[in-house]
Amino acid sequence: MLQSLYLILCIVGFVLPYSQLVPFLLEHGFDIKLFFEQLFANRISGFFGMDVAVSSLVFWTFVFWEGTRLKMRHLWVYVVCNFLVGVSFGLPLFLLRRQRQVEQQTN
Repeated sequence: MLQSLYLILCIVGFVLPYSQLVPFLLEHGFDIKLFFEQLFANRISGFFGMDVAVSSLVFWTFVFWEGTRLKMRHLWVYVVCNFLVGVSFGLPLFLLRRQRQVEQQTN
């Protein structure tokens, strides 16, 4: 049940952010300067940008700490997923793999 929920959250965490990123890329290309200008265009968007940046740092710490403790392999994949999509995809993907690892170790 929990694994199914994490899988659904992975899909949602991939689709929703990319539903906003793809139109931007189609319109402006890979314009990093414009991307950050729009990300920090006002205090509210800056609030969310900073929140995601800090959440990412916390997520990376959790991945390497918990992943090492559970002897999970390829921990770098979750950081890459975080960079390519965001915490909304990387975190549920890590939690899915973590849950599978925990269940495997208890059997």
